[in-house]
Amino acid sequence: MDCYTANWNPLGEETFYRKLELYSMEWGLREDLRDCVVAAAPYGGPIVSKLRTGCQSSATAAEPSCVPGGLWALGVTPPCRSQWKSGRLVHLGWTAGEDLLCIQEDGTVLVYNLFCEFKRHFSMGNEVLQNHVLEAQVFHTEFGTGVAILTGALRFSLATNIDDLKLRRLPEVPGLQKPPACWAVLSQDRVTVVLLAVGQELFLLDNTSCSVVSPPGLSPSAGPFLHMAVSFTHRHLALFSDSGTVWMGTASLKEKFCEFNTGIRSPPRQMVWCTRPRSRQRAVVLAWERQLMVVGNSSECIRFVLDEDSHLVPELDGVRILSRTCHEFLHEIPEASQEIFRIASMAPGALLLEAQKEYEKESQKADEYLREIREQQLLPEAVGQCIEAAGYEHEPETQKSLLRAASFGKCFLDKFPPEGFVRMCQDLRVLNAIRDYQIGIPLTFTQYKQLTIEVLLDRLVLRRLYPLAIRICEFLRLPEMQGVSRILAHWACYKVQQKDKSDEEVAQAINQKLGDTAGISYSDIATRAYDCGRAELAIKVAQGNELNRGSFFMTLQNQPVALSLYRQVGTPKTPEHPKARIEGRVAALQNALDEFYKAKNDFAAKGDTRDKVTLSWGQGWLGGLLGWDLSLHDTVATLILDGHHKRAEQLYRDFRIPDKRYWWLKINALATRGDWEEMEKFSKSKKSPIGYLPFVEVAVKHHNRYEAKKYAPRVPPEQRVRAFVLVGDLEQAAEAAIERKSEAEMSLVLARCSAGTDGALAEKLNRARAQLLKK
Repeated sequence: MDCYTANWNPLGEETFYRKLELYSMEWGLREDLRDCVVAAAPYGGPIVSKLRTGCQSSATAAEPSCVPGGLWALGVTPPCRSQWKSGRLVHLGWTAGEDLLCIQEDGTVLVYNLFCEFKRHFSMGNEVLQNHVLEAQVFHTEFGTGVAILTGALRFSLATNIDDLKLRRLPEVPGLQKPPACWAVLSQDRVTVVLLAVGQELFLLDNTSCSVVSPPGLSPSAGPFLHMAVSFTHRHLALFSDSGTVWMGTASLKEKFCEFNTGIRSPPRQMVWCTRPRSRQRAVVLAWERQLMVVGNSSECIRFVLDEDSHLVPELDGVRILSRTCHEFLHEIPEASQEIFRIASMAPGALLLEAQKEYEKESQKADEYLREIREQQLLPEAVGQCIEAAGYEHEPETQKSLLRAASFGKCFLDKFPPEGFVRMCQDLRVLNAIRDYQIGIPLTFTQYKQLTIEVLLDRLVLRRLYPLAIRICEFLRLPEMQGVSRILAHWACYKVQQKDKSDEEVAQAINQKLGDTAGISYSDIATRAYDCGRAELAIKVAQGNELNRGSFFMTLQNQPVALSLYRQVGTPKTPEHPKARIEGRVAALQNALDEFYKAKNDFAAKGDTRDKVTLSWGQGWLGGLLGWDLSLHDTVATLILDGHHKRAEQLYRDFRIPDKRYWWLKINALATRGDWEEMEKFSKSKKSPIGYLPFVEVAVKHHNRYEAKKYAPRVPPEQRVRAFVLVGDLEQAAEAAIERKSEAEMSLVLARCSAGTDGALAEKLNRARAQLLKK
């Protein structure tokens, strides 16, 4: 018992903290962490680092490290590294969905996936672009993942949800001449605000005003504020002043918890909260270069000596501590574990654990311990304590010991419900599997319950750990649609993106793995293949679904000759000479066309089959580069997706594709390809026959409002309000609606205004609408 509590550190009379080693780190850093920009996602998420600008790297090519030109990410298998070829990096952060955000000095935010593969980018606006980014923070609220920016003009801009980008410029701080000593983002009453410290004053910036606030009960000798920290749940706030005093209270600044003098006047490198849910103790962790301190509502503190630079990652129920060689977790010991393992404890759970150990030794003491628990009628409580404590343990042997004690105690209870015991056994099996160093997700039981099994499965899928995710689904017996089917669909969509396998191999693998699994949408998989520029694979995937094939051939069951000929076209043999292949295909298609006419199937005759007759000659000219089963429009789109713009232009001219249709095809394909530079060049090649609203719509559809904003001013006046609404620029939309004196357009903009953030704009629109109605 006393050996188990050897790493317990008391904070006050009733609370203990312990530091557990989770993993030894294998990222091979040769630099100090203070020379790197480091970010770790919450809930045991991945870690990323990049050497700060101006620092020199001592790593060699054979030793992966935080090199100046690269991102180094842990938390996926194997760890990945990506070359950094963009602008000056200011800040790194992770979204709730475990996408990496890289915030540059020019206000551009680059979004990468877990494997450092680029996904998209967006801009924090022209004001940020002009004045540059001095500091940035990534934060999480009920609205999603947000980004806050401090610009060179000493103004704050923020977006509360990067997936629905609405930029807000916060009011100016009067008299601010230099960057604040510290600042933080708070979420209060569904409104996101910024708290900043200038000397001994605290300023609160909301959407419309800047106000001075004061923490209650602060010692007069506290001095200027140098550091602040917001708790994981945004409910608590900690302030560090230059006198070495830490003030802790509510984030609303209405209540003080405690105040502690650290005796160290230099500002800590980091200060984060370390409080588990429903705890009576409220504590923060401060990190200096070689010292870690835990302070709370106690006259004493806990000190840890650090052998190397560390980085603190706040979690829901503790703090992760990262260094070059070690990954640790610091947390408060939960009550159930304290009751059982505290030295000389007489708690029911402690007695039951001793009874089970004595029983294994075949000692009579087992009966004595058990009798004592039963006489006090505390056996159900003892079993519950052991089950609960097992969830908080990281070592499997300790988990097993507690669960064996709970199982032993259950034998002497008539009506103890087994569900809690069974569920805990299942949860621990899952947690131990994902905590394995090869997986590297060190979730605690508390985090796991908050995250939910559905989100955990999504995270395993993001890491492409499909076999483990499927085994967990099967072990927990999750419903088919909730578990295995969804994971297999993700696997198939990932498979079609791999370029190292042929279309035939990928299609065969997907068909063998998925078969007729219920809930699988083959059309979604085929669409993903097509979006990746693999049109032939998309066809093979769609044909691999027997149900789709059956329904397709049912439409031809009354035309046996056409059905036979169409089957020949759908599964062509490989002739000896390309010319013979094309001519044979055209002849077969022409015969099919004749049969469709005979069957009076005008739609088929005038549509798909006739297109194929014409297009076959064009595809012959292309040297057989494209799949035979593509229509003219799909062929053009595929050429653009593959970057063959001149060949697409040739087909556009040769087959007299209408201008409007071609422009639609091209901008959709360019947006899918993510070739925004080519799209902008195309928009300027000549006057658009479809106007410029489609450019806005397509860019927004592909989640790139930054590009969409380029085309909004080019939209004609009658469409300008819709364009500005699409890109999220409500001020411009309101101006356009008022200028056009359109009540309908004013109402459209008003419907998008938020009462909390767009009050002034809504009032302006209401005044304009009232004046219009008077006339």
